[in-house]
Amino acid sequence: MDRDGAPVLEVDGLTKRYGDFVAVDDVSFSIYQGETVGVLGPNGAGKTTTIHMILGLVTPTAGTVQILGRDPHHDRGALEVVGFTATYVSLPQTLTLRENLRVFARMYGIRNGDTRIADILERLQITHLADKPTRSLSSGQATMAFVAKSLLASPRLLLLDEPTASLDPDAADRARRQITEIAREEGITQLVTSHNMREVEELCDRVLFMRGGRIVAEGTSRELSERYGVLDLEEVFLKVARSEEELR
Repeated sequence: MDRDGAPVLEVDGLTKRYGDFVAVDDVSFSIYQGETVGVLGPNGAGKTTTIHMILGLVTPTAGTVQILGRDPHHDRGALEVVGFTATYVSLPQTLTLRENLRVFARMYGIRNGDTRIADILERLQITHLADKPTRSLSSGQATMAFVAKSLLASPRLLLLDEPTASLDPDAADRARRQITEIAREEGITQLVTSHNMREVEELCDRVLFMRGGRIVAEGTSRELSERYGVLDLEEVFLKVARSEEELR
């Protein structure tokens, strides 16, 4: 992790209102090269809306996003260095996994695309799925297929929205290890949302807690546990989610 250089992702005063409802309220944070940051919070806290604004899928009411100094809302080329995966997205169903990845490899302009595809499938331990139609994959297999797609272009920034939610504990553990290994080897910076506290403790260098659209706590897992006098992130989560007052 290199916090001496410019941030890979910089979010400043990000806000999203839908009429009188404020989904995201003046959120600011930076993530640096090689860092993995977790975003936690109860349902409706604003986590996914924040990620969608970073991706340029949702237009902010106020605030800015910079990815390596470029604003994805005015410069779509900024997203060329971004990978994204979530359980609520899918690949074209009539193509095999390999065919899907070949399409994306061409879109990304990847040289030696078949070699990169074979490498990613092997490292994620899903080579046996390569020639299966996407529609035939289980939910867990489909999750891993989209992880493969998100890593295909060796992104500088990887956004993972509940990446292992559909996986059983064994598959989730293997996926975390594989993603972490690839990210470390390729210098990928990660922003992760999850309700799996063990996952966050294992993956993340730093944690942001959101509630009511705002960041209400920030620090390492150990710092947050010590600050709130509890044993682990799960207990911190419960305190943050249930508190009626802003935690500092």
